[in-house]
Amino acid sequence: MDVKRPKSAALIPLLIFSVAIPMSMLMWLGNLAFSVFAHGGYTDDRNVIPPTRWLMSTLTPIVIVGLGMRKKSLDKSGAFLALFVGFVLTVSSYAFFACLFTFFVTSSKATKFRSAAKRKFEADFKEGGQRNWLQVLCNSGIATFLALLYILDVGCGERPIDFVKDYRATWLGIGILGAFACCNGDTWASELGTVVGSGKPRLITSLRRVPRGTNGAVSVLGLAFSAAGGAVVGAAYYLAVLYTVDPHVLAGSPPQWPLVAGGAFAGLAGSLADSLLGATLQYSGLDERTGCIVEFPGKGVRHISGMTVLDNHSVNLLSSIATALLLPRVANAFWP
Repeated sequence: MDVKRPKSAALIPLLIFSVAIPMSMLMWLGNLAFSVFAHGGYTDDRNVIPPTRWLMSTLTPIVIVGLGMRKKSLDKSGAFLALFVGFVLTVSSYAFFACLFTFFVTSSKATKFRSAAKRKFEADFKEGGQRNWLQVLCNSGIATFLALLYILDVGCGERPIDFVKDYRATWLGIGILGAFACCNGDTWASELGTVVGSGKPRLITSLRRVPRGTNGAVSVLGLAFSAAGGAVVGAAYYLAVLYTVDPHVLAGSPPQWPLVAGGAFAGLAGSLADSLLGATLQYSGLDERTGCIVEFPGKGVRHISGMTVLDNHSVNLLSSIATALLLPRVANAFWP
């Protein structure tokens, strides 16, 4: 027996294209007019973004955000900001969008993994792990800022990693990779490491055993997940470069495979930075009534670690900024 789709569902693709195509054409025409005006009546093709990139930069975020809301991975406020983030990262470089897309999909899957078990020790558990605007900002804010600098400094388009011939574009690209690899690595560590395996994790500052879900708690398995989560983002960047950069340009560039290793390093380093901040400046307490980990002191709450200086969003933002600034320096020192 065939199940008929509702008429409203059939109209969604038409609605998406009716919004994306006019918007992309208007932006392309505006970009073209500005280029002509800026160059005294002549068109400089190097400064004109092709209409296909404008279309991809408007259409892709709309589709992904729509799917994210349908899967309950984003709420309305998170979806609104994610449209802007997706547009900036896609129009600047498809490699940056690949990092964003990989982070969004894999972290959403990790958040939903064994959600019933997480509900037992997470006081702020959300069904589906819906991200609001603050979570989107803290996870992708520094990457979006670096992408805007990339557009202003080197324009739009994909470039291979080359610290010698293209230092600024390479620095910004590696910084964006570091930010997303950090966020994905930390998400994999916290969402998978807490529900896979047995035994209690250890607090990173004292190495004493603490309950699962404690901020700043680490385990060998969790650290492995953080490196793997970062490596997946690095692999996405690597594949995007291979398939979008001209083969002749790639042939004259350094090897690009260290992007995967750099992503793994950023995932691990970012997760460690997140854990260190969480163990010292983020409060963790055990609610004796529910058995859940809470971030604020109160009646019936037994203090485990940390102070009430930062919340989880602040920790995520600071660790992503630190990793985005650290990874380009490390990559520049070790890139073959």
